[in-house]
Formats: sequence, structure tokens, C-alpha cells
Amino acid sequence: MYQYRRRLTREVPFGALVLGGYQPVRVESMTNMHTMDTEATVAQCRRLYEAGCEIIRLTVPTEKDAENLRNIRDQLRRDGIATPLVADIHFSPKAALKAVEFVENIRVNPGNYAARPKFSSDEYSEEEYLREIEHVRTEFTPLVEKARQFGVSMRIGTNHGSLSDRIVSRFGNSPEGMVEAALEFARICEELGYYDILFSMKASNVRVMIQAYRLLVEKADGELKHAYPLHLGVTEAGDGDEGRVKSAMGIGALLEDGLGDTIRVSLTEDPVNEVPVGFAIVKKYNDFQLVKGDRGHIPIGQVVENRNRHNPSREKPPFSPFSYQRRLSRKVELAGMRVGGDETVRVETELHTPLANMDGVYAEALKRLAPEKPQDAIRSELVSVRVESSEDLDHLEQLQARLGDHARFVAASTGDISLFVRLLDKVSKARFDIVEGERLDKELLSHLKGERLAAVELCFLHEQATASAPAGVLLHLAEQLHQQGCERLFFSVQSNDALFATRRLVQAFNSRSLDYPLIVRYRESAAERLDSLISTSVQTGTLFCDGIGDMLALQTGLSVDDEVNLAFNILQGARVRMSKTEFISCPGCGRTYFELEQATAAIKKRMAHLKGLKIGIMGCIVNGPGEMADADFGYVGAGKNRINLYVGRECVDENISEQVAVDRLIELVKERGKWVDPV
Repeated sequence: MYQYRRRLTREVPFGALVLGGYQPVRVESMTNMHTMDTEATVAQCRRLYEAGCEIIRLTVPTEKDAENLRNIRDQLRRDGIATPLVADIHFSPKAALKAVEFVENIRVNPGNYAARPKFSSDEYSEEEYLREIEHVRTEFTPLVEKARQFGVSMRIGTNHGSLSDRIVSRFGNSPEGMVEAALEFARICEELGYYDILFSMKASNVRVMIQAYRLLVEKADGELKHAYPLHLGVTEAGDGDEGRVKSAMGIGALLEDGLGDTIRVSLTEDPVNEVPVGFAIVKKYNDFQLVKGDRGHIPIGQVVENRNRHNPSREKPPFSPFSYQRRLSRKVELAGMRVGGDETVRVETELHTPLANMDGVYAEALKRLAPEKPQDAIRSELVSVRVESSEDLDHLEQLQARLGDHARFVAASTGDISLFVRLLDKVSKARFDIVEGERLDKELLSHLKGERLAAVELCFLHEQATASAPAGVLLHLAEQLHQQGCERLFFSVQSNDALFATRRLVQAFNSRSLDYPLIVRYRESAAERLDSLISTSVQTGTLFCDGIGDMLALQTGLSVDDEVNLAFNILQGARVRMSKTEFISCPGCGRTYFELEQATAAIKKRMAHLKGLKIGIMGCIVNGPGEMADADFGYVGAGKNRINLYVGRECVDENISEQVAVDRLIELVKERGKWVDPV
């Protein structure tokens, strides 16, 4: 929880590739062509291969599709494309038994494979529960035996919301249910002596996805014979920046924990677009292993030995890894807002324009604050300026004068103690930067006694020291200020490793029962826009998913609009602040028989203003009412150009024309009293 250390797993074959162990984290994507269309599927596989995709998955809904995998595989191999192929199976054991002959890996969904009727409210007696497990064993065993015969590995891929009725009856639609569904299949594999397996625990809710993977590792590594590799992904992540941010948050959170051996970014876009996002996410972790020299194959005996060797007790994490609970903190008044406690997580961004450029800095401040927008709109609630000199103080006063009533939303930062003291009566929040390796002015604490206009943020600028160093310094200051009776205080760490450093800070504060609110602060200067989105999402979004943070403060090289939108996308992805409609849209696959991307764009265009509403847009029933889990409304493919509409999990309109489906969806929202007219 406090430093990167990759989980060592059994190596699992994937054709010419191997997953797990010290192998690179591999990037996967999935075709969205109909598998019976050999030419189109091969063409898309070729495009994925040319984009660098390392594993290609194809949907296999029927035996006919499974049989056609032979033609697709043979054509790809004739073209010199040896990329491992994965057959994606949900309901049909017969399709699975045929598909396993033509691929390097087969994915089965425990919630659908050999499952009884879906989404019933039936209760299961113990006898019925055990009888159903025996039915699963009977249906699943032939596939395990055939996979071993053909040297094919298997992914046991659980999806949140598509659990069997039996599992839901006992565990609910929960991470616990997801884990138990996967372990049932894994136990059968191990009983049959088959160990070439890996797991996935996908969800469209980033928090649920993170919790499910962590819980799986905790339970599986304690029960099963081997530690098996993990395939990571946020399912139905959506498109655009929202999809990239959600994927980076979920996948990156687990990679930071040392979990994950292959990933797929699920975007409602051309699947080729998923590949560069995937490589951008895994680059840091693959580069880390290159630096450490961890490459090559490892004997299975070494993996088992490492696992069985006595390990000292692990440090307790400063949050619950398996459930969400926001860190308790006091509330602090700031610029007419309250921050901390159970209050809304606030957003601060930093002005890029120098204070000396008064017209420019004024225009940028207005653009970020957007005072013409409603109070709860997507905008920066505080803007911070950097003060480096007495001249900057004069410019700050001029800026505040021009801003008038909006001047209270201006914060300022400095590393100069004399300037900091002068800021205490000028701005709503004054930040003092503690520079690593420099001696701290002993007069700092005395300056914070008594009344002042500004709330104070103490920020440690972390660079080379261990992740524990900021926590030690800030804890010392917090204890001293607590004894002085200082109330309006915030603490933060600015670090490239913000995740680990902030976790250490929370651990330190918890040890002394200090409840000062924390600002999750991150500065990103990457030249590439995608890299900025990913690193910022991972380093800050993970903390909010774990209940840590009362304000998000960003400083990036992005445009004003992109930076502000990124902050709100992160908070929405973590489900801590819903500022717009949540679209849970799948990437589409060979089961999709309508224009998914066009439908998604049309629905977003007309409904994106419905703050807090969750709308599922699914290509088919596999990704339908189950996998959109907590959506308020659903738009689900029912056949060629035909749509089913859902309210929650209830299908209220069946088999309607795609041409009228969006209008009817809006009518349903209005009928349920959830519609507001766009401003």
C-alpha cells in the first residue's frame, strides 16, 4: 500500500506469449465485428496488430461463430500475424467446446456460463444451491479437460451485475459475490489439475472494480494452490476523456498496488483507439521492471516458494481496501464554502498566466471561475496564484480589485515565509510550500496563532525522499498547531508519487487521531495530453476511490477547459461528486446489431445535462440489465436495429425501432420525474 511491489504469480501461456511472473503487463483489445464476417474481422484484427495490440479477443455467441474462428485464425496466421486470440464466451458451453480448438485462450463468464434463469427473485435452499454448483461442475468440466488437451489457457472473467441468480441470492450483487463466482470455477479447475488460468473482476463502477480485485487476491491467494495472473479492466467505461479517465483510475489503482498482468481499456469507440491508451497506462510499470531487471521466465517452484515463505505482518492500510468509507475530517469554512467532513469535494486549479500580465491573468481567472454558471456547475471553485515577490503581492491586490466579489475565490501560494505572512490577511487560502531538504523556518508556527482571514494549507513538495518523509514533517506541524488550537488548516503533499505519499500522511494522522482535511494535490507537466490525463487520474483518482481527500487541486499543462473537466471527470469516476450524467456504455462486439457509437453520441447530446443520472447503453443482453448494475435507465440492443428500454432492471419497452428509441428513452425519463430542461 505504500510502495510499488508487483505481485508474483504463476506464469500462464498465451500462445507465443506468457502472462504473469515478471513478464510485461500486456495490452489487449477486442473486435466489434460479427465473428461470422471473416473478412471484416480479419481486417480489424490486422489493424489492431498494426497498432501494437498484444492479445485480440473475439466474441463467440454460437457454435457457428466458434467454427468460423478456424477461418479467422488461419487467415491471420497466413498473413504472418501470430497475435494470441481469445474466444469470449458467455452462455454457450457448446460454443466454448468448439472455440477452444482454434484459440490460445478462452474467457468464460461464471455469471452466465451454465447459469439458470437470469434476474429472478428466487430464493435458494442449501440443497438447491449445492445442486446448482453440481450442474455448473458437470457443464464446465468438459471445457477444462479440452482446454488442457489443446494447451489453451482460460480466463475466469466475472462481471459486476451479470452474476448468477444463485450467487446474488446469497452474496448480493457485490464484490463478495463476484469473487465467490470466480472461485467456484477456479476450485473446479484445480480439482481437475488444470492451472493455466487467470482472473478478471470487471465493473463499470470504478470503486466496485477496485474492491473486487483486491478482495479476489486476498481470498484466492489464501485458498488456491497458486497465485494466478489478473486481467484488469473497467467495463463499459464509455468514450472520450470520461472513458479514458475511468479506465486509468481503475486499472492504474490496481497496478499501483502491484496487481495486474494484462489489461483492456473498454471504450465505446473504434477498438484500435483502446491500444495506445492501454500502453500509456502500463508504460510506467513495465519501465519500472526494466530498470529493476525483472525479466525472463521464473520456475513455478520459485513462485510457490516465494508464496509459502514466511512473510512479516503487513502494515495496515489507512483505509478499507474492500469497501468505501470516506475518511473522517473536520469541516473548514473557506470562501463561503465548507470543506471536509461529508461536504462536497471541492476543486481548485492554478492560474498559468503570470501575475504581471494583469489582463491575461484576469481573463484566465474569470474563465476558470466561470461566475456566470450555476453554483454547482463544472468550474474551478478556487483559483490559486503563485506569489514570488513583493511585486506579485501588488499584482495580486490589483487582480482582486478587478474581480470584485469573486476575489474571495482566489488562493495564493509561496515558499517564502515573509511573503506567506503577508498573504494571511489577503486571500481566502494561503498555501505555504515546504521544500524538501530545506530547513523549516522556526517562526512558521508562531505566525499561525490568532485570527486571520486566510485558511492555511501546508504543502510538502516531495521529490527524492521516501514516501514517509512528507508524512513525518506534516505530522509534526499538525500536532504543534493542534496544541495551539489552530482550526482552519489543510494539509497536502505535492509529489509524482502522490498516491503513496498521501497514504502515508493519512496513516500518520490516523495514528494521532488528527482530523484536519486533506487536499489531494497533483502537478503534471507531461508533454502529451493523454499522459497528463492518465497520470493525474491514477495518482489522484485512486485516493478518492479509497475515501481519501476533501479537495482536488490540479496544475497541469492542459488547457483551462481540459484541466477543469479532468478534475470533475476524476471525481465523477470515483463517485464522490456527480456533476453530470453518468453514461455506462459498452464497447460493442459481434453481438451488437445497431450503431452503438452513433446511438451513444445521440443520447449524450440530448441527455448530458441530467446531473447525477446514470444511463446504460449496451450492445446486447450480455452487457444488458445485469452489467449496467446501478443504472437508472437502460438502452439495450435486442436485435438488428431493435432496442429494449429499461428502468432500473425492468424492461419497459421491448423490440422498438432504433429510429424512435432515443425519443422514447427521454419520455421514460420525463415520466419518472427525472427530466430537467437544459439551460
